[in-house]
Amino acid sequence: MTRGAAAAALLALALVAVARAEDPYHFFEWKVTYGTKNIMGTPQKVILINDMFPGPTINCTSNNNIVINVFNMLDQPLLFTWHGIQQRKNSWQDGMPGTMCPIKPGTNFTYHWQPKDQIGSFFYFPSIAMQRSAGGYGLISVHSRDLIPVLFDAPADDFPVLVGDWYTKDHTVLAKHLDAGKGIGRPAGLIINGKNDKDAASAPMYNFEAGKTYRFRVCNVGIKASLNVRVPGHNLKLVEMEGSHTVQNMYDSLDVHVGQCLSFLVTADQKPADYFLVVSTRFIKEVSTITALIRYKGSSTPPSPKLPEGPSGWAWSINQWRSFRWNLTASAARPNPQGSYHYGQINITRTIKLSTSRGKVDGKERYALNGVSHVDAETPLKLAEYFNATDGVFQYNLISDVPPKAGTPIKLAPNVLSAEFRTFIEVVFENPEKSIDSFHIDGYAFFTAGMGPGTWSPQSRKTYNLLDTVSRHTIQVYPRSWTAVMLTFDNAGMWNVRSNLWERQYLGEQMYISVISPARSLRDEYNMPETSLRCGKVVGLPMPPSYLPA
Repeated sequence: MTRGAAAAALLALALVAVARAEDPYHFFEWKVTYGTKNIMGTPQKVILINDMFPGPTINCTSNNNIVINVFNMLDQPLLFTWHGIQQRKNSWQDGMPGTMCPIKPGTNFTYHWQPKDQIGSFFYFPSIAMQRSAGGYGLISVHSRDLIPVLFDAPADDFPVLVGDWYTKDHTVLAKHLDAGKGIGRPAGLIINGKNDKDAASAPMYNFEAGKTYRFRVCNVGIKASLNVRVPGHNLKLVEMEGSHTVQNMYDSLDVHVGQCLSFLVTADQKPADYFLVVSTRFIKEVSTITALIRYKGSSTPPSPKLPEGPSGWAWSINQWRSFRWNLTASAARPNPQGSYHYGQINITRTIKLSTSRGKVDGKERYALNGVSHVDAETPLKLAEYFNATDGVFQYNLISDVPPKAGTPIKLAPNVLSAEFRTFIEVVFENPEKSIDSFHIDGYAFFTAGMGPGTWSPQSRKTYNLLDTVSRHTIQVYPRSWTAVMLTFDNAGMWNVRSNLWERQYLGEQMYISVISPARSLRDEYNMPETSLRCGKVVGLPMPPSYLPA
């Protein structure tokens, strides 16, 4: 599409929006390029959006229409996924290789999606191969509509904290290491908002005025390390996790695992001076720490060089997770379907137990879920399903709802499991590894009912929180432990379930869940947009019949 044609398409969308009196539209144009940055003392290639790293913040309100024209100026195919945005009825815009054809180098594609009935803190990132390790990510802040009361006063400012581990090796080199059966090793360190420890601490990143309260939106955008966040001398009032208002408990520090986001409030109630926001790695023998400078107005006092140590051990982290509670008095958008906040009273129709495993396939390391290590197909799974062209692309239900016997050889294949539309399902993640894992389910928010050591059994349900666990989209699974989540599969589409530890995801620790509405109605799912890219087997095929009117 030429730039002129793209502009005409955006103008047409704007005119349609006005004519229909739809929710407001926000238009963006992103030029995605490589740029050289000296982040960790070594010049390296970083993915930039409009010459920015991190990329632009998407600042919007619930239900707004987000239209992003992405120009891929890289030398590789590109997709962006909108981590935590549920894409209601619209997996066509989810931005994973199983749902969309990639944007080829030198071409563009326009995404159009809505944060339907959502509020909160999320982020986007490039989803193909190991590109996520090279940047290209940014914050998504979804605000409540004006008429919806929020459970805290408007903060004096809203601060982004995009923090994560960072590798100095090029993303293509990391991918080659994994393809050759090697690992990616340990990260070089941590970065906050694209800055290393020296740069983040040398000039104020965040400015305070005494007596005012500030919101910090923290997302762990790294690919391997769990983190702990703290502001020495100040309390952190937790107010939001991945789109859910929480009970507003006070904390000295908060664990944030890979792929997770949360918001806390900090009141500037200390003597005017300089302070640090401190982030350190968790569960790694050699702790990495980064600080970002906070400056009170009128400060002439440098921050204390002595940083309090972060928490240690798994028990502290698990107990903190148990303290998180959903704020049931909130008036903001609730998870779909409406009423599902009474999740503890809904009958479970199916239990899917997903166990990770690691093993050699053709002499190379792979990760798997229930014995199948996912491989992306040339034709995106969603397109093959929509065009009834799955033969030769993938088979449904290669795995069962229970893990195979120990020692079963790992199979390489697209891993797709079917889920019946609008059924309430319990999904149990089991992690037999010695290191922590973190899982995300696209298209949904789920209720984390429980977690514990060892393997899960039906008796484990006795330990569940069936009243007010936080509804969210990403959850940790501790070493040699399990985590159980519950959700209603009411969002028709093809949805990625993945480890957020990108080395594991790249090596097959992911899958897709296919949710098909038997009514084939526009009430349940949108038709494939005419503008969708095509690739693989569906090139040149006639468009399937439209879904029935709602």
